[in-house]
Amino acid sequence: MKKKTFLSILAHALLFLFHFAPSCRAADIIVVADSRLRPVAEIISGMRKCVRASIKICAPDDVEGRLRELVAREGGKVVVALGREALDEALQLPPAIPVIYGLVVTPPLTDRPNTAGFYLATPVREYTDLIRNHLRSIKKVAVLGSRVQLATLARCDEQPPACSIHSVRNPVEFVNTVRLLDAADAIILLPDAELLTSGAMDEVYLLSFRKGIPLLGISERNVREGALAALVVDMVHVGRMIGGTAAKALKGVSIDRIPPFPPRKFDLFLNTATARRMGVPIPDEVVRMAKRVYP
Repeated sequence: MKKKTFLSILAHALLFLFHFAPSCRAADIIVVADSRLRPVAEIISGMRKCVRASIKICAPDDVEGRLRELVAREGGKVVVALGREALDEALQLPPAIPVIYGLVVTPPLTDRPNTAGFYLATPVREYTDLIRNHLRSIKKVAVLGSRVQLATLARCDEQPPACSIHSVRNPVEFVNTVRLLDAADAIILLPDAELLTSGAMDEVYLLSFRKGIPLLGISERNVREGALAALVVDMVHVGRMIGGTAAKALKGVSIDRIPPFPPRKFDLFLNTATARRMGVPIPDEVVRMAKRVYP
């Protein structure tokens, strides 16, 4: 009987310690993200390459409504939010906690202090640089996207190629705008899931081939399906940038004045069959630059 009483007291004591004692898994950096996603795994891999700190990864669903409590329990000094859902949760944290975001297409509209981050959409100038340096047969490009994306991403240089900007609000406008385009040598697409639906893209691929105007897409899938090329963000490099910013925050450096940053390193995907069909010469050095060439 005494033995049972002792074991019962011990069990209750351990239960108390488990719930109320400080966690032994304390982490300097709390990452809110779905770790099952490949881009998340690549970003975290990049972070680990350049920041020497303990990292705890939590799924957005697991911290919904209690991220503040988790950060306090873990002794977290910096929160990294990957994805829009994670960012919405992190923006509710007290301003004293640095929040670094990533895996969002465009920067969030927020006035929260102590917040910095990196967005994933490829700026138009990256495509115009590629054209200017390597695809010189393309003289005029049309840029299609939502008003918000155009404001963020579509700053074109005065140097060739010449850019025409087209704001579209929905998939129907997107398709109709492509249908009316005749003067462009290429069409640059900006990433927006609400515009680039599968149905709209099917129609745009057909229009692209009928008109002989190649698409510069947003993903490897676009290239596989018939776009001429795409510049796709290197997620490991994004992780390095996030990790570098987190390291500064851990040292007490303010991140208040760090503006949102676009990607700085990209993987090039090419479709040489599309290039041949549309009469776009692709230099050998560009083929060598590509991470993958279709077909």
